[in-house]
Amino acid sequence: MNLNDYSLWTAIVTPLKDNGDLDLESYTLLLKEQEEAKNGVLTLGSTGEALNLTLEERKKVLAHTLEQNLNVPVMVGVGGQDLVATKEWVEYLNNQAIDAILVVTPLYAKPETEGQYLWFKSLMDISQHPVMLYNVPGRTGKALSFDALKRLSNHEKIWALKEASGSIEEFKKYKEAAGEKIRLYSGDDGMLPAFKEHGCVGLVSVASNAWPKATHEYVNQTLKGTLSSQDADLWDACSAALFCVSNPIPVKRLLFEEKRIGTPTLKLPLCHQDLSQAATVLEASTRINDWINKQEEKNK
Repeated sequence: MNLNDYSLWTAIVTPLKDNGDLDLESYTLLLKEQEEAKNGVLTLGSTGEALNLTLEERKKVLAHTLEQNLNVPVMVGVGGQDLVATKEWVEYLNNQAIDAILVVTPLYAKPETEGQYLWFKSLMDISQHPVMLYNVPGRTGKALSFDALKRLSNHEKIWALKEASGSIEEFKKYKEAAGEKIRLYSGDDGMLPAFKEHGCVGLVSVASNAWPKATHEYVNQTLKGTLSSQDADLWDACSAALFCVSNPIPVKRLLFEEKRIGTPTLKLPLCHQDLSQAATVLEASTRINDWINKQEEKNK
């Protein structure tokens, strides 16, 4: 599959049973929703709680994903702070029928430019799949170095950057450092319209878990330049509702309330009880569903 044909990738959640076991039945239904909406699938990212899953659980999730023979591409998350273990995961993924990997800035250690450059290079050197780098300083504690990105920009395996700084000025700097080869995707649902004005070509989304078809339409309209400012404000507000507490607590709660997954359970240290009521996410879902219904009426 041509990765560049997909402007929307869903950072898909990992449904769990009440006891914390994988709920692969619910997961299958979510995958089919993404396939129907023609969204690329990013499994085992931070929204998928990958770092809270055991290695065996991650392998089960990936195997189940591939067993579905989806007609959309599959990207797999790579994250951590242990280089040996991270390399082992990349080497495992080399033998899987996936389309790309997402490699996040190292966690906790807060490396500077040279450390980041060597970390990413060592992983890309052994990867047999195209690589999307991931800048998310709110989770990792350290932003991706502009200089490291510039030095990595000609690596044969680098394909894209998921940029989730939440800052237009930072995005512009990453775009400059990335050069012509690297494609930039927003990692913040609500920032896509602003980032699009500075060279963003797509979105890696949490919101599309909740609203697969609607988010697909939102991305299409944004990239075509036909999304109204009023609709951009609507998407910004409704996307923000999915981050009222730590992701993916709100989106899992919404999927549970809509009976699309069996429980809102997460792997500790995340806990669904940290969202005491569902009114905020349910209101956002009503507004987005009303929006897509109006779009579909217009297109009739």
